[in-house]
Amino acid sequence: MNFALARLIAGQICIHASMAGMRLAAPLLALREGYSASAIGILLALFALTQVFLALPAGRYADRYGLKRPVVLAVAAAAGGAVLALAWPVFAVLCLAALMTGGATGVATIALQRHVGRAAHEPTQLKQVFSWLAIGPAISNFIGPFGAGLLIDHAGPSAGSPEGYRAAFALLALLPLTTWFWIRSTVELPPVVVPPGQASRGAWDLLNEPPFRRLLLVNWLLSSCWDVHTFVVPLLGHERGLSASAIGTLLGAFAVAAAAVRLAMPFVADRLQERVVVASAMVLTAGLFALYPLATSAWAMGACSVGLGFALGSVQPMLMSLLHQITPVHRHGEALGLRLMSINASSVLMPMLFGSVGALIGVGGLFWLVGSGVAVGARLAWGMGAARGD
Repeated sequence: MNFALARLIAGQICIHASMAGMRLAAPLLALREGYSASAIGILLALFALTQVFLALPAGRYADRYGLKRPVVLAVAAAAGGAVLALAWPVFAVLCLAALMTGGATGVATIALQRHVGRAAHEPTQLKQVFSWLAIGPAISNFIGPFGAGLLIDHAGPSAGSPEGYRAAFALLALLPLTTWFWIRSTVELPPVVVPPGQASRGAWDLLNEPPFRRLLLVNWLLSSCWDVHTFVVPLLGHERGLSASAIGTLLGAFAVAAAAVRLAMPFVADRLQERVVVASAMVLTAGLFALYPLATSAWAMGACSVGLGFALGSVQPMLMSLLHQITPVHRHGEALGLRLMSINASSVLMPMLFGSVGALIGVGGLFWLVGSGVAVGARLAWGMGAARGD
């Protein structure tokens, strides 16, 4: 990993950590003020909701203006949302801060992914850079909540005091500014010349392409697996009589395994074929989803969580590599926006669907249902692959 890529990853970590910390601080403050669980659910959904609507315009904006201009707007929005929460820590403003920090993170992510993908010159480089880039969110998901939680507990006269929350929001406002420190010296890539007659005719133009449509469907299936694991494991652990710390350890083991496999992938990228990795991960995920409800001990559930972390953690770099190969270079941002939009729409809607379906067939049945869908989708993944767009 070269220094230029390391700076981009550091910038991604800082702005993503701001959102991750806000996802901890805002709900905790709302709970402290006496808001209900349903209100907290709405607040958390707002972090993904903005990205559903902003992802596609953000991708087109990045295609037009490159890296720095979208990142500047994202930094301003994320820092501004945290400053508003610092100045007026009431529920309505916390909702606005969730919209702003969530949307800003999505805009910055698309611009960074587009820049990194364009800077790579062949498939092995694509797999390497996206493996490195995928490590960033795992780090920021630790830094943001840990820093915010530490300040909430210790920056005021007592744990959970208003002063502690204000200190946390101040930190979350500073983190996006640090993003600009890391990215400001990055050299913009030359603008893309759109071939005559190939200007974007709208999102449906991309969706009409079978390779891209197949990739988007596979990506949605795997994203749903991530969501169902996060949603069901606490319920299944509660049914098994596990403690809160044991359930947290299961989720933590999943996250650590996902980060570990991404850390290893750049070193073996030249031996990996995207479709083989994705299809194998889907088959492994389906098998582990079949076994998970049958696991009765924390150790058995932990083994399943680690296996799922390895499987699901391996697919994002491969899918990002394929996306940059099957879409024209002048539409990479738009394609990334469509991908992010579908993921966040799933994150907003799927937990509600999981709750309804789980009430009918049980949490174990939910694992088996989603696992069956992923097993069927593995055939789609095996058929993916194309030359790099130009």
